[in-house]
Amino acid sequence: MQAVPVHALGAKESAVSGFIWEIIITFALVFTVYATAVDSKAKGTVGGIAPIAIGFIVLANILAAAPFSGASMNPARSFGPALVTWNWDNHWVYWAGPLIGGALAGLTYGGIFLTPVSYTPVNDQFL
Repeated sequence: MQAVPVHALGAKESAVSGFIWEIIITFALVFTVYATAVDSKAKGTVGGIAPIAIGFIVLANILAAAPFSGASMNPARSFGPALVTWNWDNHWVYWAGPLIGGALAGLTYGGIFLTPVSYTPVNDQFL
């Protein structure tokens, strides 16, 4: 039987530092997704490179944070292996960090860059 790799903190890392790493890298990922794939104005200027930009931010996050927190960026990515191995050590880091980081990115991007969509009943179109 093969071993199932589980997200774990680095040897000298505390749960708090792993939690902060997860907030930062998830913020970067979600902010990049908003900036390249979600925002309708940005989609026009970014075009087809949105998947490349998202892939590069995932790569950068893994290279930067893997030695410290395991670079999960997604609670589901940590939940599956933890469930199979029944290893729940510091598992809260991989739920709370990405949820807070993603929420902060959404609020930041939405509050600064997104403009409200206005609806006019003329021809049932959004402006």
